[in-house]
Amino acid sequence: MKNNHDLNQSAVSQPDVIVMQTETPLKKTLSWLFENKVMLMFAALCIGAVAVSGNTVGFVLGNVLIRFGRNGFTVLSLLIPVLAGMGLNFSIVIGAIAAQTGLFFAVDWGLTGMTGMLVAFLITTPLTMLFGFGVGRLFNKMKGAEMIAGLILGYFADGLYQLFFLYILGGILPVRTNSLVIPGGIGIKNTIDLTGNMKYALDLVKLVDLVLALAVLLAIIAIIQIVARRKNGQPFPVKTLVLLVLAALIYGLTFIPAVGDYFRTDRLPIVSTIEMGAAIAVLYAVWKLVSHKLRPDGKFRVRRCLMIIGVAAALYASTYIPLVYSIIKNASIAVLPFALIAGLCVFNKVFLSTRLGQNMRTVGQSQVIANASGIHVDRVRVIAMIMSTVLAGWGQLIYLQNLGTFATYGAHLQVGQFAIAALLVGGASVQKATNKQAITGIILFHTLFIVAPEAGAKLFNNAMIGEYFRVFVSYGVIALSLAMHAWQRKTKPALKLEMPD
Repeated sequence: MKNNHDLNQSAVSQPDVIVMQTETPLKKTLSWLFENKVMLMFAALCIGAVAVSGNTVGFVLGNVLIRFGRNGFTVLSLLIPVLAGMGLNFSIVIGAIAAQTGLFFAVDWGLTGMTGMLVAFLITTPLTMLFGFGVGRLFNKMKGAEMIAGLILGYFADGLYQLFFLYILGGILPVRTNSLVIPGGIGIKNTIDLTGNMKYALDLVKLVDLVLALAVLLAIIAIIQIVARRKNGQPFPVKTLVLLVLAALIYGLTFIPAVGDYFRTDRLPIVSTIEMGAAIAVLYAVWKLVSHKLRPDGKFRVRRCLMIIGVAAALYASTYIPLVYSIIKNASIAVLPFALIAGLCVFNKVFLSTRLGQNMRTVGQSQVIANASGIHVDRVRVIAMIMSTVLAGWGQLIYLQNLGTFATYGAHLQVGQFAIAALLVGGASVQKATNKQAITGIILFHTLFIVAPEAGAKLFNNAMIGEYFRVFVSYGVIALSLAMHAWQRKTKPALKLEMPD
């Protein structure tokens, strides 16, 4: 009896131990499938539509790359507001309006080529900063309803935009180019043709110019770091010296005739892109390994660098497979737009490691915790909207110069809808979005846009069914995502505890 009493007393006195159930591989797989159900559904639709449409994979790939260069920058501009907890930024329409205003004045002043695009960027940037500031301040007054406020605000801004272009231009403000004005002297024509002035202004920038700009940028960064460290009495930075040597090496390569001829192109074949990307990935991995040897880091993962090298080698080897080569041999990309998209991906990733990026992430997770941590929540949210609006304006300029024309009163209307739909198709949500999801969504969404009419014509003998399906998909995926977001906010999963026997 004593022993039993002691055991009972021991059982009572011992604190309860909480044992968390670990997920099995099957549960992890099912969880991943559930989280990515929209992306997987669209992948299946794309594969089926490509097969039914009768288009070759090479044809679809070439058109997807063109659309990716047009729209990629705009879709990636949506990530920062999601990070800051402001949801999907339907107000990027305002950034597109600012871009079209800047582009119009550049055309009206008779500017062409890169000069005209630079002027358009210079006009667009302060306008988008001002508009982003106003939108951010408004959203701070409407916390929790940012998405619906952004949608309505876009319609309101469209009304002011039409008033400006239909009445003020030509009526109050003079227009220099008479061919842009509606007969009668007031208002701008429905369509502005960019052919002969700024069509393909960014697409025609050569690779050698980008390489030289990269070399100069690396040299400037290295020199600033060296001067700053020496001024503070810190030891000479070996990694920065390596960066400076790398910049000089890149610059020197352009003077080699064979390399110079290879770089004097504005469109890079996919085969060359894969080769160049594999080489850059290998150099990056080697750079990381050397940096780890010079300055050991306990958090460094050698396996990851080796995996990067292995994947790069596999991609390069795949170009020698006849089937793969037949698909990619005729596809190419515009150098500068894809470089800008890649640069924005790097910026989004690096930005998370900055103090402002961490503050935005904290605000996005919990404004109460952010306030308790001393973060100025309203200011962070305004900065997020300014950044997103500026990037969206730049993205609209990239889109319009590639398209070669823009509908004065309609080019901006669906930019937010299609960009948000593409992001959601990639598996993003109202609360989480990454570069990988944005890129995946752009590819899937525009693949379906390309092949849907042909698939509709083959299946139903009516191509318009494919057109209707594309519009239905763009609205449907947004509605589905918002409904799931509302459902998840109301449904909180219960914590399962298992007590030991």
